[in-house]
Amino acid sequence: MTAGQKTEIAEQASQRSTIYGLLARVYRKEMTPELLRQIKDPQFMGVLSGLGIQLGDEFFSRQEEDLIEDLAVEYTRLFLGPGKHISPHESVHHDIQGGDWGKLWGKSTVEVKVFVETLGLKYKEDDHSIPDHISVEFEMMQKVIEKEAEEWEKGGNDEALSFLKIEKRFIDDHLIQWVPIFCNKVITQADHSFYREIAELTKSFIEFEKENIDAYISEALIGSRT
Repeated sequence: MTAGQKTEIAEQASQRSTIYGLLARVYRKEMTPELLRQIKDPQFMGVLSGLGIQLGDEFFSRQEEDLIEDLAVEYTRLFLGPGKHISPHESVHHDIQGGDWGKLWGKSTVEVKVFVETLGLKYKEDDHSIPDHISVEFEMMQKVIEKEAEEWEKGGNDEALSFLKIEKRFIDDHLIQWVPIFCNKVITQADHSFYREIAELTKSFIEFEKENIDAYISEALIGSRT
């Protein structure tokens, strides 16, 4: 594998990490001016466009202060309650054999906690500190893929491959098992086009990750032998 090919793979990993990171911030808490600026950044808008995601006229035409207020209300209604809402926790949506479905702190919660801690990572002790919150899972993926990209840049093919295998395991065992289900509920129940389109993006991205992670690993295997 040439230096140019390694650079290209590192850039690809960096882009994947960026998407996971931004999605983690979107689902972690209500909209803020800082997050809104990050979303409107031309680079990220280019990523959205490439995935066929259009945020709608109301996202760009509304006054920033009014838009942030509306999105904060929508976030609370969708993900926090009070009342019926869509819990952004894996254990509520992911039916693991022998586990608890539809409850917080189910079997999948413990599995994700162990997974994160095994990697030497810690989740933030805040309002979303339950380990299988979607933002925690996405942030973990962001960090792992960052490490993969760093290894490609250093020429550590075998180490990069190890991180790719970790990514595949988490995608297969967790993300693909529940994130599309969660996103379908958001798409159905969202009033504001922003969260509906973000859910479409999230679903498409995770399905794309599932479809392509084996190809990333195959590419890394070839690179480790050359």
